[in-house]
Amino acid sequence: MKIRLAWRLARVVVHLAEGLATCALVFPLASIGLRERLTRAWSRRLLARCSVTVEQAPGAPVLEHALIVANHVSWLDIFVINALHPCRFVAKAEIRAWPVLGWLAASAGTVFIARGNRRELRHIFKGLVEVLHQGQRVAFFPEGTTARQGEVLPFHANLFEAAIDAKVAVQPYALAYLDADGAHHPAIDYVDETTFVDSLFAVLQGAPVRARLTCLPPLETLGAHRRELAQAAQDAVALAVSAGR
Repeated sequence: MKIRLAWRLARVVVHLAEGLATCALVFPLASIGLRERLTRAWSRRLLARCSVTVEQAPGAPVLEHALIVANHVSWLDIFVINALHPCRFVAKAEIRAWPVLGWLAASAGTVFIARGNRRELRHIFKGLVEVLHQGQRVAFFPEGTTARQGEVLPFHANLFEAAIDAKVAVQPYALAYLDADGAHHPAIDYVDETTFVDSLFAVLQGAPVRARLTCLPPLETLGAHRRELAQAAQDAVALAVSAGR
């Protein structure tokens, strides 16, 4: 078991080093399209080295230009979404402190936000509207923290205003991590006192994981209020999660 863990960890470390080099040398000169292709391919390989396969469940068509919101289960979430539909992310500031992955997320265009910092929130909000106006997908986790598998916490409404101002739809995504029997995978929960290192080792030592992403019908923002949008998105994701989608 120790040899297997060491081998898998070494492969992840090498892959992270490749990502660091790509972000430092290629991303500054790359077009948006090339960055998305590189992000998709790199995320898929990272997940494969963690024995995580990614599948897209039947659902609504994926919008190329939208504000994406999803339930938050694990540090894997960003890479699962990016493996299928690369996005610019807004994430909690704690992610920036993750070893290596935090730097990679920042280099890939992730915007980090500190909880309770309203001045920073206003600044980030303007940046989100600008990125959405450029025709890109922007994603965030409106729960603000990770939840246990099968649970969906209340969605915070503040950043939904960006979709209203940018006049783009909100598209909810539902994430699930399954074992070979289709049940919630026991190595994935990332709650309470679990650290990033604890979670990484649990994933590397655990059985193969099936990460399933379901794209749900978009929510129109014309004439909508951010709290209504947040509640509608929460209800849609909670229904998909409870149905095992």
